[in-house]
Amino acid sequence: MEHYELVEKALNYIEDNVEESLSLESVSNHFCISKYYFHRLFSAMMGCSFNNYLLSRRLNKSINLIQDEKLSLTDISYRLNFGTPSSFTRAFKRQYGLAPSKLKENIEAISQSPIPSVVKKPIKNINGDIVTDFTLQDFNASRICGIAFEVDLATENYKEKIRSHSRMLMDNIDHSLNSPCYVIYSNCQPDSTRFKVLFGIPYDIQIHKPYYFTIDVPLIFCAKFKYFGDILDIGDVLSTDFARFLKISKQQAEESNIELIQAFESVHKLDSSYHLYVPIKKHPIDSEC
Repeated sequence: MEHYELVEKALNYIEDNVEESLSLESVSNHFCISKYYFHRLFSAMMGCSFNNYLLSRRLNKSINLIQDEKLSLTDISYRLNFGTPSSFTRAFKRQYGLAPSKLKENIEAISQSPIPSVVKKPIKNINGDIVTDFTLQDFNASRICGIAFEVDLATENYKEKIRSHSRMLMDNIDHSLNSPCYVIYSNCQPDSTRFKVLFGIPYDIQIHKPYYFTIDVPLIFCAKFKYFGDILDIGDVLSTDFARFLKISKQQAEESNIELIQAFESVHKLDSSYHLYVPIKKHPIDSEC
C-alpha cells in the first residue's frame, strides 16, 4: 500500500468512527503500523498533527449535531469525547470564531467541510523525520517565451484565470510540438497577494502574438520537489511542506523576485506529475550536492 493510500484510509476510518474514543495508538493499531511512524507520516502528509486533525473533524461533525433540536450542547460535548461542555465550547470558538450556542440559535450559519484530499507526493526520512522528498540543485539559466499575466490570490477567480491562460497557450502552439512547459510565479511586492505569472515554453519555439513575452530566468539554486495534482489546489500543503523542509534540512529561503517555478516534462501533459523549484540560499556544503 502506498503511503498516501494509507493516510487516505486513515482519514476515512477517522470519519466513520469520529464519535468513538479514537487515539493515535488505536488508529495506528487498526492499520498494524507503529504509532511513531504513523504520527510522522500523518503529520508530513496532512501538515498537522493527528490530534489536531481529529479535533477538527469532531468539531466538523458537531455542526449537524448542534442543529439537531433533540441534542443539548452538553450531550454533544460528551458524544464527541470533549470531556466537558466548556472544553467543547472553547474548541468550537477557536475553530469557527463563534460560540456553538449562536449556531444552535440559528444566529449564524456554518457549513460542514468534506474529508480533505491527500496530496500524492514522494517522501523521505531525514534522521527520523518524514518530509516531502527533495533534492538541492540549480535551475539552469533559461530563456522562456510565453503568455504573461497578473493574478491576485485574494480574489475568488484567480484559479480560473490561471487555467484560462494555460488553455490560451495551448491554443497558440503546434499540437505536434514536444516541449517542456514552465509556470513562473513572481511576487509583485513583499507580502503582496498579487503575483505575475508567465506560462511558457523554451525560447527556441517562439510565439509571435500579443501578450506573449520572453524572459531570462537566471541560474537559481533551488529545493526541487515533486507533486501529483493541481498546484492550485495544494497551496496550503506546499506552504507547510516548504516550512518543514526548511526546519528539518536547516536550509534558508532565498529572497528572489521569482517565488516558484513549476516544470512539466511535456506541454501536452499538464495534468501529470510536475516538479517545483523554490529558491533557497546556497551554503558552501550545498555545492557538493
